[in-house]
Order: sequence, then structure tokens, then C-alpha cells
Amino acid sequence: MTKRFIITAIVLCYSLAVWAQDDLLASLEAEQSNEKTMVEATFKGTRLINGHTIETRKKGVMDFIIAHRFGTIDGGTYDLFGLDNATMRIGLEYAFSDRFYLGVGRSSFEKTYDGFVKYRLIRQSKGAGSMPFSATWLSTIAIKTLKDPENDLSFSDKVANSHQLLIASKLSSGVSLQLMPTLVHRNLIREEDENNDVFALGVGGRIKLSQRMALCVEYYHQFQKLNDNTTDAIAIGVDIETGGHVFQLQFTNATSMIPKGFVSETTNDFFEGEIHFGFNVSRTFQLK
Repeated sequence: MTKRFIITAIVLCYSLAVWAQDDLLASLEAEQSNEKTMVEATFKGTRLINGHTIETRKKGVMDFIIAHRFGTIDGGTYDLFGLDNATMRIGLEYAFSDRFYLGVGRSSFEKTYDGFVKYRLIRQSKGAGSMPFSATWLSTIAIKTLKDPENDLSFSDKVANSHQLLIASKLSSGVSLQLMPTLVHRNLIREEDENNDVFALGVGGRIKLSQRMALCVEYYHQFQKLNDNTTDAIAIGVDIETGGHVFQLQFTNATSMIPKGFVSETTNDFFEGEIHFGFNVSRTFQLK
């Protein structure tokens, strides 16, 4: 009788211990599922194709970017499908914090110097008090230094700036979408131009193809154009990640690689074959 009672008591205590352990694990899992966590790597780099993404680098990281756009492929074999001509931009960027990002660059297109400031306003998160999207503010300035013998322009006449609110969401581990409301302003316009201000809405996305490759698309629609000759910028590209490098191969009808250019100055027709093959290469350096 005593032996049977002891065995029953042991089995009962063991069952209670297992139940308590399962209950504790369930409680911990519930707490972890409700814990707020930030969504990382909505995009792999700071550029979608032509334009910026919501991403900034971690504090103390410097980014060196080289971008190329060759001539249009409709030139055929005579121009080797555009490879005989090229436009280039070199940029240097630095993260003063995880949210505050600053950069400068120089383009061979119109011999333009540019700078930008970028700040992460909202970060997408999961769990308690989650946020379904990220938002980043981007402001840029561009100074055209190409000589114009017919006009004696002041410094302010050569300046254009742009402002964008970048809104993105990582819908799944392989799909991200982004909206880019944009304003481009010029201090001075030519006689053939109609508007100092150009309003546009960009939309883009990224679809992961493999662990290191992704397909990207980007489109900017102008609601108010600089003049009747401009067209909407369209771009299709592939991201290839190799350690500290990100290679972006793309086809686009835009020549310029800064917002005031590709948003409002694109004149090529993508569907008529007036397409540039190009690439972006970025290399990151951890300085702090």
C-alpha cells in the first residue's frame, strides 16, 4: 500500500512538473511574441535603382558608391549598344547615427556636384505596438557647373533641390515595396521650361530571388512636368550581394543619377529602346 502510494505521488509530482514547465514555456513564448522587434533589411542597400531607399547605414559606417550609365542601347553595334558612351557619379556617404545619414557626390552629367541629408523618421516593427511601415526623409541639393557661355548665371541660378518622403514596408522575407512622393525645385528655368516645381510620385519594389540576388523595379510619374519633352523614369535592375559589396545592374531610360535629374529631366522613351544599361557598386567601411 505504502509502495503504491509513493509511486502514485512520484507520478503525480512529475506530471505537475511537466505541466508547469510547459506552462512556463508557453508564457515565455507568448511574452517573446509580444516583444517589440525592429524589421531589418527592408532593402539591401541605400539605393533602389536610381533613387534612394529608406535604408541608412549603422553609426560609424562610410559608404563609397560608383554609379555608371552607358549610352542608350538603340545605338546598335556602332556604339556597341551604348558602351562607347558613359555617364558617371562618384559618391561618399557617412552615418553619424543609425538614423542620420549624409552624403556628397559628383556627376559627369552636366558636371554636377550634389549633397544630401537623410533621416529615418519611423522604423517598421513587430510585436506589441508594432509599426507596419518605415519612413525616411531625404533632402538633396545639386549645383550644375557646366559652363554656359551665352548666360552669366549666379550661384543661386545653378542650384536645384529636391525633397522626398520615402515610405516602405517589408511585406515578407522576400518582398518589399516603397512609395516616394517627390518635389523638385529649380531656382531658375530656361525659356522652354514651364515650371520651377515638379511634383512626382515614385513607386518601387524588391523581390528576393535567392540568398544573394534580388529583382528591383522603380517608376516615377510626374504630375507636373518641367516641360513637354520630359518622360517618366522607369528602371529594372538586379541586386547582387557579395560580402561588403553590393552590385546593382540595371536598365533605365534615365541618364542622371540624382533626384532632380532622373525625376524631372529624363527625355528618353523606355519603350522605344532608348534605354541605358548601367550599374551601381557600393563598398562599406566600418570606421567606428
